[in-house]
Amino acid sequence: MSESGGAQPRRVRVHHLRQAKERGERITMLTAYDAPTAQIFDEVGTDVLLVGDSLGDNFYGHPTTIPVTVEDMIHHTRAVTGAVKRALVVADLPFGSYEASPQQAHATAVRLMKEAGAHAVKFEGGQRVAEHVRLLTSSGIAFMGHLGFTPQSENVLGGKRVQGRGEGAAERLSADALALQEAGAFAVVLEMVPAPLAAQVTEILSIPTIGIGAGPHCDGQVLVWPDMAGLSDWSPRFAKRYGRLREALTEATRAYLDDVRAGTFPDDEHSFAE
Repeated sequence: MSESGGAQPRRVRVHHLRQAKERGERITMLTAYDAPTAQIFDEVGTDVLLVGDSLGDNFYGHPTTIPVTVEDMIHHTRAVTGAVKRALVVADLPFGSYEASPQQAHATAVRLMKEAGAHAVKFEGGQRVAEHVRLLTSSGIAFMGHLGFTPQSENVLGGKRVQGRGEGAAERLSADALALQEAGAFAVVLEMVPAPLAAQVTEILSIPTIGIGAGPHCDGQVLVWPDMAGLSDWSPRFAKRYGRLREALTEATRAYLDDVRAGTFPDDEHSFAE
């Protein structure tokens, strides 16, 4: 993604994403949960870093995202925002921190911005949370939507299932996306929806769509970084592995253990002389 005239923006802002959609340029997005990986992703030019509640089932060992707390999100968002210079940092509002009322959503979003330095926030839902979104955006809080498969609603949806199928599903998803746009969202994540439907939603919206398991026709793509880099022991079907970090870390750890057990580490090169 480049700014008008071809130059990379020094700091990615929400209007840069809309400009990218207008120019037909793809938007890049990855999750990030800590400073070292966020710094790497930022340095290579990732446009958006999502501090996702996916940290629950990727780093905390939870079976779902539901146990993640606001304090968890503040902790990890602060680490990411402190490490980046260019990327737009979006923080998830975790389950139970926004659903009850627009005022609850506003209070949580304010904490993520003031205490953690988030540039924008994201939570799940369409028409049912439009008033929540409207309060945030009217208060100066940038908001990214999330439709399709919504992990916090996994128990209601019957597990990790593709959404947007069946009678009326496409119309409902389109209506949800338009409701978020009208309420002031600057972008919408579409997760696990059929590619033709994602293309349709992308066409009717003036704001960018970011796909994850939603085919190639969205304005951008996002992956959970352990899936992207091959750190996870399992990845969803839609995630392409661009590295073999699990194998590399296993090999490095075994080599370290062997050296310690053999007494060859530390050696003279890795010890302090008097």
